[in-house]
Amino acid sequence: PPATGSIAGIVGAGGNTGAVCFGLGFRQLEAKPAFYLMGGCIVASGVLSLFICIKGHAGLVTGQDNPEVIAAYKKTAGAASATIQVPEPDAEAAEEMEK
Repeated sequence: PPATGSIAGIVGAGGNTGAVCFGLGFRQLEAKPAFYLMGGCIVASGVLSLFICIKGHAGLVTGQDNPEVIAAYKKTAGAASATIQVPEPDAEAAEEMEK
């Protein structure tokens, strides 16, 4: 297809490996099988994401959050309201840098 580079770029946006693999898929295959390959990979990765488990956190369909995680979330009132603090400059380190 004429938009092979664009399609490979969109699908491979998560990393260069995906872009290269799908670019090669479109180069080596006809358009229809290449799109089936791309769609199958996307569906398979979506299904496999159901089984991702991170220790202390609930999965998409199973488990529950660790009480410490829940307490930390409530303490910060969610990630949206958390602010980043800029550290104060170290006066002693600045003096040593000037020497």
